[in-house]
Amino acid sequence: MRIFTCAHCHNTVFFESVRCIHCGESLAYFPKHSVVTSIEPLPDNGADGAPILYKAGDPSISGTYRLCANSADYGVCNSAVPADDPDTLCEACRLNDVIPDLVDDDTLSAWQSLERAKRRLLFSLHELGLPIESRAARPNGLQFSFMKDMPDSKVFTGHTDGLITINIDEANDPLREKLRKQLGESYRTVLGHFRHEIGHYYWDRLVKGTPWQAPYRLLFGDESVDYAESVQRHYAEGAPQDWPQHYVSSYATMHPWEDWAETWAHYMHLVDTLETAQALGLVLRPKPVGGPRAAPVSLGSIDFRDFDALLDAWVPVTVALNSLNRSMGVIDPYPFVLCDDVIAKVRFVHDMITYWAADVAVQTPIIEAWTARATPALTEQPAGAEPPVPRKPTGTQAETQPPPRIVATKQPPQTTGIAAKSG
Repeated sequence: MRIFTCAHCHNTVFFESVRCIHCGESLAYFPKHSVVTSIEPLPDNGADGAPILYKAGDPSISGTYRLCANSADYGVCNSAVPADDPDTLCEACRLNDVIPDLVDDDTLSAWQSLERAKRRLLFSLHELGLPIESRAARPNGLQFSFMKDMPDSKVFTGHTDGLITINIDEANDPLREKLRKQLGESYRTVLGHFRHEIGHYYWDRLVKGTPWQAPYRLLFGDESVDYAESVQRHYAEGAPQDWPQHYVSSYATMHPWEDWAETWAHYMHLVDTLETAQALGLVLRPKPVGGPRAAPVSLGSIDFRDFDALLDAWVPVTVALNSLNRSMGVIDPYPFVLCDDVIAKVRFVHDMITYWAADVAVQTPIIEAWTARATPALTEQPAGAEPPVPRKPTGTQAETQPPPRIVATKQPPQTTGIAAKSG
């Protein structure tokens, strides 16, 4: 994630900021420009209940804007919407299918937490050049449901056919921490859930039925193995004792789909954290007691196209993160150890994302290299599969959709994930 600047006073502001703490100016996120900056209300507007119109404090952003309706009504969004857009919601909020029934302040607070994580997720997907397409743009396009358990129905966090469902209890910090300990997980966060479930979405969108499916199976296994049986076996027998030598988490051992989603989430942890470190101009040169000073690692010069460069920077950054947290008496934010098998899987995710965001000249050698690594049996393209059309995906589609339904009792369809899962 980048850091941003208030155009009015040049103070540093952040992605979720809605007001500059230095000068008091209102702030908004401009999705088309990937920028958070100050906004200035236009004179003599907002009368008779009409939305207040603004201009961006950043002179490079032209036009007139209003705030997303979810900002004005609920305070869960900070996006600016072009004044001539017929939809009152920003593109990120249009992806919502179900939002919780806002019966109390706790539910509103939970929804705010979910929206912050969702918007951070979408920002990262846009930065990676991945397609963000709603159901109005394509069948089984991306959609979100945020729901709460009811006395006669339980909400399962998971993904099915483009719909990502999140139980809003995951935004309850004490409850989520209790679940983390009960399930023996080392990491469980709201953002982690979003990154895991979007991994399932992009498996369907970018791996299934494409030339990437053969090398995927070589690394992660055959996804046609019965999922329900795999779930039952995992919770009955647990993960294999040697799972740290092959998987990023014990949950990843359940099924090849879960291994993929956990690895995808891990890659997003890596690139987002390193982008933040780069934006901060972080330079690390550790000097352990009794040992020589290490060579400096300058995060400002990372080439995000080079996976080895990312990995070389990632190790000292995570050591620094964990060390700083321990100094504050907080648990390690990065409780993982990357073995060779996991590094190979994370590299696969990196190369596949690079492929989909690249021009044809770059795409061809990437997929050819991975296809060559697969065994003859695996390199056969899945029956009925057609090569993907090389293209450079765009960001979220700007289409008009009906507002999300406010429902708390809808039972979601059977999902790919389950309630007891790690982010």
